[in-house]
Amino acid sequence: MAEPYQKYLDPKALAKIRGLEVRARLIVEGFMAGQHRSPYQGFSVEFAQHREYAWGDDLKHLDWKVHARTDKYYLKQYIEETNLVLYLVVDTSESMTYRSNGVSKLDYACFIAASLTYLTLQQRDAVALALYDREPYQFLKPNTNPAQLRNICRLLEEARNKEKTQMGLTLHELADRFSRRGIVLVLSDCFDRPDEIISGLKHLRYKRHDIILMNVLDPYELEFPFRDATLFEGLEEYPELLVEPRGLRQRYLEEMANFQTALKRGCRALMADYVLMNTGQPLDVALSAYLATRNVRAL
Repeated sequence: MAEPYQKYLDPKALAKIRGLEVRARLIVEGFMAGQHRSPYQGFSVEFAQHREYAWGDDLKHLDWKVHARTDKYYLKQYIEETNLVLYLVVDTSESMTYRSNGVSKLDYACFIAASLTYLTLQQRDAVALALYDREPYQFLKPNTNPAQLRNICRLLEEARNKEKTQMGLTLHELADRFSRRGIVLVLSDCFDRPDEIISGLKHLRYKRHDIILMNVLDPYELEFPFRDATLFEGLEEYPELLVEPRGLRQRYLEEMANFQTALKRGCRALMADYVLMNTGQPLDVALSAYLATRNVRAL
């Protein structure tokens, strides 16, 4: 028998539910139904060195294995005791508003961002949010407080979406802004020059962040199923264009494949993850792809 939340994992069903915070909970609880343990793991504390025990030190840090070998008392010391930080970077430019059937790319990106916020906070890790189009225009600092979900959902629902993308410059600016090492999850259709995007990701990698690039695309953008003469509406300052789709389809698909290949190669060179997000897929598929990628990188 299907879990009661599974019906809400379809993006079309989610779009009918009011409140991004509620939808985030439904997505995560639907995905987690039947799981015996969390598949999402944060960073472990990094051991640095031992030092000899002194009177008054906390006994919980004693290394009993060393004591068994040496008959002396030593404490474990750590470089930093900190939780994971998840930086969500969401593209809200005009091209993200495209939808072929019910759910826009921006809606889908917001579902993912809110869901991962909910999941991360449940594990007492910190979440930050950056919204951008031409430039980063909204930034919410990392926080582990459960109220962070409400704050992030509010900003996502109020996001502006009439501007052009400048993804490369944005990533460079955010690399200088993200002071604490963490996971940077970028949600975008990536409609910008791939070399500039990779340059921005390289800056983030130089700052020692783990990077996951989620390329959010509509099924029509991936398949180009148009047959009859079609007037395409320009987004991000491009004009309207009347075309005969059947004559363009093969070249379009080749260009799309080249575009994705360039992003994949660039990410691979940086030891970053590239994940295609098809807005026609149920949200549990998208969430599973993220969690699987994160767990592989955390090993």
